[in-house]
Amino acid sequence: MSPQAIARLVGVGILIFVVIIMASSGTYVVQPGHRGVEVTMGKVSTAFKPEGFGLKAPFITAIYPLSVRQQTAEDKAECYSADLQQIVMQLRVLFRIPESSVVKLFQAYEGEVFESLVSPRVQEALKEVTALQSAEQIVKNRDQIKTRALELAKKKIGTLLVVEDIVIENIALSKELERAIEQKMVQEQEAEKAKFTQLKAQIEADTAIIRAKGEAEAIQVRGAALRATPDFIKLQILQNWNGRSPLVVGGGDSNVLLSLEELGRRAAAPATPARNPTAPRTPTPPQKNR
Repeated sequence: MSPQAIARLVGVGILIFVVIIMASSGTYVVQPGHRGVEVTMGKVSTAFKPEGFGLKAPFITAIYPLSVRQQTAEDKAECYSADLQQIVMQLRVLFRIPESSVVKLFQAYEGEVFESLVSPRVQEALKEVTALQSAEQIVKNRDQIKTRALELAKKKIGTLLVVEDIVIENIALSKELERAIEQKMVQEQEAEKAKFTQLKAQIEADTAIIRAKGEAEAIQVRGAALRATPDFIKLQILQNWNGRSPLVVGGGDSNVLLSLEELGRRAAAPATPARNPTAPRTPTPPQKNR
């Protein structure tokens, strides 16, 4: 092969290589869930690049992707309560970057958005909320603390970022404070139990008094009715009569109330002759032996 042919082949290879380099540096791909920020020789474009394939000026333009998906980051906040107790909270923050803030965040904040913007605002909001509550109230009212801190964090961050939620995974207290809170809660439960027992006994006593008053009033009403209507007693006797006619036998204070059936049985029984205790007994003749 002649030197001219070799030089021609080398030139063609270099040209193909340059074309490949130009093509690769003149195109870009923005992945799903991301938006691209275009920077040309140090100047940031005001419009972001959407998802998909695109062309750009080779070598002088770069495309930086930013995620617009919801992200989750772990964090830790050290706070002090109103009674000057140190509290350590383990957090999980859910946030996302809106499309309208992609370019502005890229220009104004360096590094990770969570570290530079979200975490400081969330910790500041938690410290403001916990400073107004005692350690015991913070433990009991975790949901209220979270809700109030989320509201304050959204106000502090503004529209640059959307903080979806703040999850308080754990609240760490000192061992002495945990024991004190536990003892207080046990005492409160015992006090509530004693109060319930006392209230139950009072209700039972009131119920017994009301029942006794009702029975007394019923007796008074019945007595008044009997005094006002004597025939009512006769009516009660007739309703409870078993169909047997009673009979009074005797006289004076020794009256005996007998029914007619009892009187008939006594009349049908054989009479036993009365014996005079002073009469001499008739001797029984002796029996002869046969």
